[in-house]
Amino acid sequence: MADGLFAPGTVVPAHPLALDESGGIDWVSQRALTRYYLDAGAHGLAVGVHTTQFALHEDPALLADVWAAAAEDASAAERPVGLIAGVRGTASTARIEAGVAGGLGYQAALLSPAPGSTDDDILRMAESVGEVLPVIGFYMQDDVGGRYLGVDFWRALFAQPAVIGVKIAAFDRYRTGEVVRALLESGRDDIALLTGNDDSIVGDLATTYRGDVDGVQQSASFVGGLLGQWAIGTRAAVELSARVVDARNSGTVPSELLTQGTWITEINSAVFDTQHGFAGCVAGVNEVLRQQGLVRTSLCLDPVERLSPGQQEAIAEARRRYPELLDEAFVAENLERWRS
Repeated sequence: MADGLFAPGTVVPAHPLALDESGGIDWVSQRALTRYYLDAGAHGLAVGVHTTQFALHEDPALLADVWAAAAEDASAAERPVGLIAGVRGTASTARIEAGVAGGLGYQAALLSPAPGSTDDDILRMAESVGEVLPVIGFYMQDDVGGRYLGVDFWRALFAQPAVIGVKIAAFDRYRTGEVVRALLESGRDDIALLTGNDDSIVGDLATTYRGDVDGVQQSASFVGGLLGQWAIGTRAAVELSARVVDARNSGTVPSELLTQGTWITEINSAVFDTQHGFAGCVAGVNEVLRQQGLVRTSLCLDPVERLSPGQQEAIAEARRRYPELLDEAFVAENLERWRS
C-alpha cells in the first residue's frame, strides 16, 4: 500500500481550513485551496490534520463535509491523488472517523491521539483504526501538543501490519533518528517515512540513513513529506522535492539545494511563528494564503489560535524575499479561476 500511495518525492499538503469573517466555513476559498494544490502537482491531500485545525473534529458533520469537498475535487483530477484523513481522539472516536473518511474515498488515516494519551492508548488507537483504514503514525513536536515517544513505542507501532507510514514532525534530529532506527530494526520496507520536520525538510529528503541490524547493513530514506509548510508554495515544493530525491539517489546532493533548504526554514520561521513558540503556526499558514488572495481571513476555529504580534509583517517580508518558493506568480495567474 505504501508504494502505491507514496512515490519518491511525494508532496502532500496538510490542507488548511478557510473561514469567513463570521467564523464559518468559506467554501469558495476552501475549494480554491484544493484546486491550487491539485494544479500545483501535489501527490496527495491530508485533510482533518493539525493544519486543518483539530477543533474541527468537535463537529463530526462539518468534518465530514470538509473531507467530502476535498475528495470531490480530487476525484475530478486527471491523475491519481492520494487522500489521507486526519483522525483524532480516542481509539473509538478515531475508528468512527476513519469509517466516515473511508466511505468518502480516503485511503489512509493519520493518527492524532487525544491529549494525554499514553503509549498504550496510541497503540490501541492504531490497531482500532487499522481495522478500517491503513495507518500513518504521527510524531508531533512538543510545542504544539506532542511529546516524546521512545524507541520501544515505535517498535511496537511498526509491528502492526496496518501501519504503512509515519510522519515525523518531532523537530528534533535525535528523535527523528530514533524513529528511523526502529524502522530499520523492524525489517519492514513497506513503511513510508514522511518528513513533517518543517525546520529540516531538504535535510530529511536528502539523507540516506544506514545502520547495522544483526550484522546486516540496512538503509532507509524519506520518501517525501506531509507538511503544513507544503500548504504554501506547493508548486515549488513539488519541483524541489523531485530534485532533492533525484540528487539523493544519484549520491550527490548539490550545495545549492541545501541552501534552498535554509531559505525554506527561514520562511517557516515566519509562518510557523518560532519567535513565539509556534503559537501562530496554523494562523500563519492561513495568513500567507490570505495575503495571496486564496482565502479571506486567517481566522481559526479556536480563538486562541491567532497571529502573534509582528507575524503578519514577517510573513509579508518572507513573501517579498522568496516569491519563487511561495508560488507568488503561479497563484496570481490562476487565482480568479480557482475561486470561480
